[in-house]
Amino acid sequence: MNPATPPTSDKPDVITVGGGIGGLSSAFALARQGLRVRVLERAPEFGEVGAGIQIAPNCTRILDEYGLLDEAKELGVLPENMVMRDALDARELTRLDLRDVERRYGFPYMVIHRSDLHGIFLRACRRAGVELLTDRTVIDYEHTDGGARIRLENGRTEEAPVIIAADGLHSVARRKLVGDDVVSSDYVAYRAAVPIGKVRDNGIAEKDVTVYVGPRCHFVQYALRGGDMFNQVAVFESPKALAGKDDWGTPDELDAAFAATCDTVRKGIPLMWRDRWWQMLDRDPIETWVHGRIALLGDAAHPPLQYMAQGAIMAIEDGWVFARHVAGQSAGSAGAPDWDAVLASYEAVRVEHCRRVQSTARAWGDLWHMDGEQRLQRNAIMRGRDAHDYGFTDWVYGPTALAPDEEPAMFTPIPLSSARLGETDTEGALAQTTDTEGALAQTTDTEGALAQTDVEGAEATAVAEGIAR
Repeated sequence: MNPATPPTSDKPDVITVGGGIGGLSSAFALARQGLRVRVLERAPEFGEVGAGIQIAPNCTRILDEYGLLDEAKELGVLPENMVMRDALDARELTRLDLRDVERRYGFPYMVIHRSDLHGIFLRACRRAGVELLTDRTVIDYEHTDGGARIRLENGRTEEAPVIIAADGLHSVARRKLVGDDVVSSDYVAYRAAVPIGKVRDNGIAEKDVTVYVGPRCHFVQYALRGGDMFNQVAVFESPKALAGKDDWGTPDELDAAFAATCDTVRKGIPLMWRDRWWQMLDRDPIETWVHGRIALLGDAAHPPLQYMAQGAIMAIEDGWVFARHVAGQSAGSAGAPDWDAVLASYEAVRVEHCRRVQSTARAWGDLWHMDGEQRLQRNAIMRGRDAHDYGFTDWVYGPTALAPDEEPAMFTPIPLSSARLGETDTEGALAQTTDTEGALAQTTDTEGALAQTDVEGAEATAVAEGIAR
């Protein structure tokens, strides 16, 4: 029999496994409802790796409700525009006026360093009395009569009426309760955040979020920390991954992937961190996030590819929705929430929204990385978009739904085949692609490649509002 871990406070109402943005934001949301929350983090200390992150109005709205938006504004940047350009010739394809976005949705679009956002929630949890424990590696989950139990690497156990598994893409809980595998996109991301002075001569737009989309690659740029730093993300398809090699996404592939891009992109590539890179993985959407009193949250439930910049936001939304249903349920015995009703309500609304985001993110990646004639069709459609058309953002940037009937309708699809190409579109453009041979054969449907994705009208991702982080 394994000894129980001696509690450092009263028995918690909720144990949250994972001290990342999803775990801490959900812990804070529940603590605001008067619950005793314990967070277990496997690392020796709380922290976050990475560089920049984008947070759209559906997230800044929640930060405002939490009383954290002003702190985030002090640490982040409010860019003026989101601009998409062709990575080969640098021509502007479309833009979104982010000041108008704020007017439409009531809250700003912000970029912030990932560690700064994490720090905001860490400090908020401390102020709210959340119990924050490190060096706790969870290796197993079990059901109990009155809740759930986790087993730690040191053999000890902890119990609570509800356990939230916010333990990321490689979630132990997901492996045990669902048993599916991660899915590789064969793309890899390199990141760097550098002093702004290192890039000012590179043709950058300091006040915008800019994404350059190219054949099998894209490049994202925006300022951080009040404009003192500059964030760059380089993403490309790895030939080694396609060949089935284990060591893929290496720096030599980075240089080759962007060799034919425009000057601004090529000047940024040497600044990328070369000692680490992130393979772009996700999982297929699942219908069941709740198993007894164990609930998946954040990337453990719905890890997306990065193209819609909604991964961390969805995790923050999860915690907000969970806490709102705690507040809305009538008290049971001893004033405890009706946990079964809370969990059912949480799962009922979040599964479909996150499925849409996951599926659309995959489709968006296909769209951004098109080559040959499809690239030209995509570019023509994007250039024809009105900068104040919000048909493609209302479903995601608007208020977070608390019930399935509040989930907004998706957008109207725009098939690639609707593009009308003139001489200015085609003259010399195909020669700019890095590899046109067989490029069109990579797509199963040139008349509307995205129509086969599992999302309502996902081919309409021929607009740029979901610029990736």
